[in-house]
Amino acid sequence: MPSGVEALDLPAWNGASGLSWGPRHRNAMAHLDSEVKEECLREDLKFYFMNPCEKYRARHQIPWKLGLQILKIAMVTTQLVRFGLSNQLVVAFKEENTVAFKHLFLKGYSGTDEDDYSCSVYTQEDAYESIFFALSQYHQLKNISLGTLGYGENEDNRIGLKVCKQHYKKGTMFPSNETLNIDSDIEIDCVHLDLSTYPQEWKNSSFFRLEFYRLLQVEISFHLKGIDLQTIHSRELPDCYVFHNTITFDNKAHSGKIKIYFGSDAKIEECKDLNISGSIQKNTQYVLAFDAFVIVICLASLILCTRSIVLALRLRKRFLNFFLEKYKRHVCNADQWEFINGWYILVIISDLMTIIGSILKMEIKAKNLTNYDLCSILLGTSTLFVWVGVIRYLGYFQAYNFEDLNTVAECLFSLVNGDDMFATFAQIQQKSILVWLFSRLYLYSFISLFIYMILSLFIALITDSYDTIKKYQQNGFPETDLQEFLKECGSKEKYQKEASPFLSCICCLRRKGSDDHLVLMN
Repeated sequence: MPSGVEALDLPAWNGASGLSWGPRHRNAMAHLDSEVKEECLREDLKFYFMNPCEKYRARHQIPWKLGLQILKIAMVTTQLVRFGLSNQLVVAFKEENTVAFKHLFLKGYSGTDEDDYSCSVYTQEDAYESIFFALSQYHQLKNISLGTLGYGENEDNRIGLKVCKQHYKKGTMFPSNETLNIDSDIEIDCVHLDLSTYPQEWKNSSFFRLEFYRLLQVEISFHLKGIDLQTIHSRELPDCYVFHNTITFDNKAHSGKIKIYFGSDAKIEECKDLNISGSIQKNTQYVLAFDAFVIVICLASLILCTRSIVLALRLRKRFLNFFLEKYKRHVCNADQWEFINGWYILVIISDLMTIIGSILKMEIKAKNLTNYDLCSILLGTSTLFVWVGVIRYLGYFQAYNFEDLNTVAECLFSLVNGDDMFATFAQIQQKSILVWLFSRLYLYSFISLFIYMILSLFIALITDSYDTIKKYQQNGFPETDLQEFLKECGSKEKYQKEASPFLSCICCLRRKGSDDHLVLMN
């Protein structure tokens, strides 16, 4: 071949496989294929790190996850509010029954606890009367109580009262002679009082002959059952309760004052037989259908977020292999963690908690379970996570970025005053529709005008003053007329420095250099 002429990489004929290209052409094809893969990987990476709006503009991909999150916020919040209102009835029923029990079983209860105890007695007669008053009230409970109460079984599966007293084992005491002989070991004696005996027979029992100088406490415990019928007004099935009540006469201080404590522990149990007709069953079915729809929405969100994480892991594996193949080194951990989206993990946790909480809520609604506390924690936490998870989407819209100090200050001030505003709205009575509507209109107008206009004006003034002072600190404060005059005079005359700092502190006048030949004489 003549020198200076390149050999062409032409295909050669192969009888078995036909035409075959030379090595240079195969290298070019491999290089081209590598560039195509690199460009494809780069495009996939760019698309993965886009926000939903950019993905829609790039490939017209509908942001299903964003739509589901917005729908889920509305549904989960509605579900939590409804459950909170239902749980409020439970809490109110427990608290009101506790107050009613104190009035029923505590003699002379004023309606307000004295301290951490309900009331107190100061004489032996008052102590005996308070004990037998509680026993008598329990015996005739069905005739005096206004509530839907009945007797319940205690730990021994017996209906009645259990009275226990704690006292020192033995001893004698003569305060006038300053003499004390007592055994510090504590004895506990208990007796069970059923409904077959009358309170007058209990008074004659030797068990109630108390020696107050060695008595520590007397404890009366009993169980009551009740049914919450106020839920029927909210078109819900009623709950059945068991109240474990304890009255404690505390004399451990031996100070002449016996403190009386009342404790009530309420537990919700499944009602054995409920036969309720009317529209309650239909309302229950609607609520159960709504909860089931919430579960479906959360399942769809869970599947989409899990799919996004799986695709992200696959894309990370492609990037790691490409980086190792082309640059012969591994990707740092920080870049690897960029593919793990923490928001998706938060949404998945929220979806799981919502699904479990919704299932518990459905069982509670059907009166198969009574785990109100666990359901409240799950639904409340999941709702919090849903609202936190949607914050990431606000950053994709320019209108939601707080760019200046004024807007941020307005937002924070509104949040700070939120509790006061809520208290104001809560105090508005709904006795008159006209007054209620006018009050709402007035409050909305006042809040809007005051917070968003007047306060923003104050913030703008403060911000402008801050910017002005900052500019003066950087460039210097403007000189006054006096300062400019003194500066002008200083430029015309030159003063000589004093030799002694002491004289410079005392004298206000300075001598000019031309006056050194003069001698001052007094």
